[in-house]
Amino acid sequence: MSVHFIGAGPGAADLITVRGRDLLQRCTVCLYAGSLVPTELLAVCPPGARLVDTRDLNLDQIVEELITRHREGHEIARLCSGDPAVFSAVAEQARRLDAAGVPYDITPGVPAFAAAAAALRQELTVPGVGQSLVLTRISAMATPMPPGEDLATLGASRATLVLHLAVQRIDAVVADLLPNYGADCPAAVVARASREDELVLRGTLADIAARVHAAGVRRTAVIIVGRVLAVPGRGSHLYSAGRDRGAG
Repeated sequence: MSVHFIGAGPGAADLITVRGRDLLQRCTVCLYAGSLVPTELLAVCPPGARLVDTRDLNLDQIVEELITRHREGHEIARLCSGDPAVFSAVAEQARRLDAAGVPYDITPGVPAFAAAAAALRQELTVPGVGQSLVLTRISAMATPMPPGEDLATLGASRATLVLHLAVQRIDAVVADLLPNYGADCPAAVVARASREDELVLRGTLADIAARVHAAGVRRTAVIIVGRVLAVPGRGSHLYSAGRDRGAG
């Protein structure tokens, strides 16, 4: 028996992967964050499965539940919002499972930034405009950022920025980015990406904060800043007529 860390996707229940759904169908215990994971996914679990909302549990309590149920012979799902590779706290849980000798695996999920890009109908890597994507957050009300990963430093590259867990501090985000990106740089905020109440706000660094405040967006949102949001760019080499498509 194992603990399965499963990416539940950005919000819509049908955006879980087939592998993630299949694992859920056989797990007799499921731990999930009630505020982030769609409860419709819980119906996929077997009848009578133990369902544990981790919203009000600390790390010690969560890991104790995982270890205890594993030793009882259960197969366990640990549902993570989005993708477990990004801002999921999987690493600290996995370290403790390793120490306890509990086996686990990780199933990726659709990340929130991908759902936000889909809502914007936007490719985030546009040839000739932007080919780099920086996924980051800010330190307010969360673990401090490492040295050199502040927005002023990251913004010096002028790469497309995707910020999680930052919409409550949109004014500070804008202030940090303006010197490098300029007031006319396109910006977007997607709240509750992929859900029925999804909200898309488009603007520039000059007005995106005002749009966010007017809409009352304070959580579950992704901020995207970069020229790729407005400039069409040139065609890619991959599909160009001039590309050598020889068998070699």
